[in-house]
Amino acid sequence: MINFDEEIKKFHPSLEIEEAEDAIYNNNISDITDVMSEMVGELKGDK
Repeated sequence: MINFDEEIKKFHPSLEIEEAEDAIYNNNISDITDVMSEMVGELKGDK
């Protein structure tokens, strides 16, 4: 039977996952709300 407590003690996150997480959180890309806000601003003539 698997001893989950022992397995958790041995667990170390993969470096690739940590690097990907940093890249995702530090990436300043537009999401749909940014795009919609820009489109509404253009339609209203704010830009």
